[in-house]
Amino acid sequence: MAEALAKPLSARTRYCGVLGHPIHHSASPAMQNAGLGALGLDWRYLAFDVPPAELGVALAGAKAMRFLGLNLTVPHKLLAFDLVDARDPSAETWGAVNTIRCEVQAADGAWRPLREFDVPPAGPIRAQGFNTDAEALAQALREDLGLPLAGQSVLLLGAGGAGRTAALKLASEGVARLWLLNRTTDKAAAVAREIEQRHPTVSVRLGRPEADVDLVLNATSLGLKPEDPLPLAPAVLDLRRATAVYDMIYRPAETPLLRAARAAGCRTANGLGMLLYQGAKALEIWSGQPAPVVAMRAALEANVYGAP
Repeated sequence: MAEALAKPLSARTRYCGVLGHPIHHSASPAMQNAGLGALGLDWRYLAFDVPPAELGVALAGAKAMRFLGLNLTVPHKLLAFDLVDARDPSAETWGAVNTIRCEVQAADGAWRPLREFDVPPAGPIRAQGFNTDAEALAQALREDLGLPLAGQSVLLLGAGGAGRTAALKLASEGVARLWLLNRTTDKAAAVAREIEQRHPTVSVRLGRPEADVDLVLNATSLGLKPEDPLPLAPAVLDLRRATAVYDMIYRPAETPLLRAARAAGCRTANGLGMLLYQGAKALEIWSGQPAPVVAMRAALEANVYGAP
């Protein structure tokens, strides 16, 4: 779809991209290039494998080459929070950056998106950070699992960049009980303290749930590789005690966790919906136009599930 809609490359073609490590599994280029094509933009979206130690250099390079915007995936979302030049309230609220818009200072002193200029004015380019993950997760949970978040009990696996954002978003949505399970207890404890300060009505605990849960949410990277162990040991929670399981991973489309959850009778969904909605919002931030969600979803599903 993207190839059929996109304009031919030329010296006027503008660029966006995604930075991650690893990045070879990403379906974002298929989705975003379909969106760009549907909008009729002479833009391209590329993927780059950038180790964490080189993220600052990569961001500087993207600004120097006048990229219009970037997405950030594992493991860069927390690192980028302190590397961007400015932060949107969404990034401040959730404490992580997954989307960057490159901007230039116009003659009136205001910072404007680079998309507004064929030839940017002389002067520095700044990277403004946004977070589109939190709202995308909530929308995906509601649509894909039919799960109202208020009043629910949730076991969250992982307290890194994605896990922290998920925990804060779930708390802001009014979940009743939230258990945090992470490989390192200190990181989970820090997230728990933050939730207690910001959302004191939410009951937050570390470790193994002592009761049944409405949702198990995997925010770890376990499941990306075939040799990965399950992110949730049966001794921690028998999946028959969970109503629904959501895995932020979308490739493979059914992780071992989701396969086990389906066998246990749980409602299940992978991270494709979250990827779609965070990507659609990112495209709107870059382009200033409503995202063509139907075209983006079709390209994403074809890339992840195969052509229909």
